[in-house]
Amino acid sequence: MGSLTGKTVIITGAGRAVLSDGSCGSIGYGIATAAAKEGANLVITGRNMDKLNAAKEELERLYGVQVLPVQADVNAGADNAAVVQNVVDQAVATFGGIDVLINNAQASASGVTLADHTTAQFDLAVYSGLYASFYYMQACYPHLVKSEGTVINFASGAGLFGNFGQCAYAAAKEGIRGLSRVAATEWAKDRIGVFVICPLAWTAQLEKFEQQYPEAFKANVKMPPAGHYGDVEKEIGRVCVQLASPDFKFMTGETLTLEGGMGLRP
Repeated sequence: MGSLTGKTVIITGAGRAVLSDGSCGSIGYGIATAAAKEGANLVITGRNMDKLNAAKEELERLYGVQVLPVQADVNAGADNAAVVQNVVDQAVATFGGIDVLINNAQASASGVTLADHTTAQFDLAVYSGLYASFYYMQACYPHLVKSEGTVINFASGAGLFGNFGQCAYAAAKEGIRGLSRVAATEWAKDRIGVFVICPLAWTAQLEKFEQQYPEAFKANVKMPPAGHYGDVEKEIGRVCVQLASPDFKFMTGETLTLEGGMGLRP
């Protein structure tokens, strides 16, 4: 049995993206793969059903788990509470509860300076990341109380270091860090673990950023001290598995932040 056998894990932004060399280029899918290897029931969300269905087919075929794909797009023009509640309702109807929520989804217009950013571009980042995390945390809370579950939110060095051309992305990610700290304080009494990961993994999105904005990429993306970018499954996904394990709880009312290449910081 794996460490997550019988547990239900919601992962947002978990469609399968591919790097130019054909390997997996999605953090969400890397997390899903690591969780599937530990026997978890998976609920994966995203905007593109083709990518979600491809992930479902491969994960079920390779690892014998059950995967529920649900199309969900938190945006400025949607009834976002209803969008998220639909995901949660389907998860509970299919698997009976929720043990782990992983807020990974994020869209943004990276490479655009603050002075040139449009309201629509700012909304894209804030709704897909910060608002999505807010709505999912609210909707999952009653179920996480029952399971004494875990929330894992994704932030970024873009907010920590003020990356050039990433104002909306950085703002959304810093908002997620603040939201997570409040949740850790308020939900410690419920024995819900709240964690933040600031990854630096080589993804299809980062590869595209390098191709489209090479100067901004050089200015912002530094090689981690380990000498390589994070592997979406073996490093990012496995960290999520460890944090979600019933044997791992950090019940101090503080978030535990994992920053790419920097180790653990309370």
